[in-house]
Amino acid sequence: MLTRDFHYDLPETLIAQAPQEPRSASRMLALDAGRGLVDSLVAELPTFLSAGDLLVFNDTRVIPARLFGQKETGGRVEVLVERITSECTALAHVRASKSPPAGSLLMLEGGLEVCVQGREGELFVLEFVGVPSVLDALERHGHMPLPPYIRRQDTDEDRARYQTIFAQRSGAVAAPTAGLHFDEGLLARIRERGVETARVTLHVGAGTFQPVRVSDPTQHHMHAEYAEVDEATCEAVRACRTRGGRVVAVGTTCVRSLESAAADGELRPFAGDTRLFITPGYRFHVVDALVTNFHLPESTLLMLVCAFAGYEPVMAAYRHAVSESYRFFSYGDAMFLTRTR
Repeated sequence: MLTRDFHYDLPETLIAQAPQEPRSASRMLALDAGRGLVDSLVAELPTFLSAGDLLVFNDTRVIPARLFGQKETGGRVEVLVERITSECTALAHVRASKSPPAGSLLMLEGGLEVCVQGREGELFVLEFVGVPSVLDALERHGHMPLPPYIRRQDTDEDRARYQTIFAQRSGAVAAPTAGLHFDEGLLARIRERGVETARVTLHVGAGTFQPVRVSDPTQHHMHAEYAEVDEATCEAVRACRTRGGRVVAVGTTCVRSLESAAADGELRPFAGDTRLFITPGYRFHVVDALVTNFHLPESTLLMLVCAFAGYEPVMAAYRHAVSESYRFFSYGDAMFLTRTR
């Protein structure tokens, strides 16, 4: 397949600019092997689940990773921290009219002074001067890193809303958006149905928004993201298999975490960077069903979803979602998919 095979036409008016309230109020398009294509609601998700299923969430926490300021020369600069590497250093994307050289200073919001140490590929190595930690500086002065297709400034409400209710481990610079649909009421009804839950961690990077820029997807260089799957989650998956339940991943980040931990066919604890790029033809080892949002055209995540539920059914579902005015991307509506066998 070619990258252009994963294109679909999306009116800009369907790109969600703000979340629905409450969290579980969004629509949900189900592509279920047993029911076909069904227009539904996130609030109806429990009816698609069965006692004994295992719902797996990503517990990463989005950090306020975006900072604005100026270079020593006075030019405007925008910094997006990609990964904190030590108490006072980070790798970051830096947007400016001219790239700042090594040894230069950036004067950012809150009186922050940041020294450019050098570069690692497309990322800049930054040292935050005179702060207790990079994370402390970001929590005090940073902005929530809303995706580029949300064409507005972040607000105080985004601090809570662009965050799942089970976020615990700081490190993501983009939300695991399927998890944004879950509130305590929905979780309670899911548990009442006899569904178990488990957690993984994948710190979503800004690379998740990068398009595939080559015509042949096999030539795409996948970005790295830190993932962790512990023994408790591995045991929960094994117990789910024993009782005949399904492993239901909440988001593509959970799919990539679990499948990275089962790269050789057997699920084991995993901690480290993953560059797993799932395209049609991939053999899934762990995940049976998926809750996810709608993804960008020609993106690695749309390719993953097509690999999971079938290329033709998924692309037809996306065309249906456009025709029915579903809301797309991070603050948009959801899908529920079962895996093709």
